[in-house]
Amino acid sequence: MKISYDREEDILMIEMKDKGTIDHAEQTDSFIMHYDLDGEVLLIEILDASEFLSSLIKATIRGKEQEISSFAR
Repeated sequence: MKISYDREEDILMIEMKDKGTIDHAEQTDSFIMHYDLDGEVLLIEILDASEFLSSLIKATIRGKEQEISSFAR
């Protein structure tokens, strides 16, 4: 797994596999999942990553289960 961040675009990218060819992608709110021909996730992109991570950290600090709001563009 490899994690990288594009500061200019505010996108967090999580590469799940180091090999494979992207066949298609599906977007739900601020998450884009890239799949190979077998339907396995190769790459996850989180748009508006700074907002998402801020919400995640706040929820973790509070120590309570709560829904992390999504940030649709």
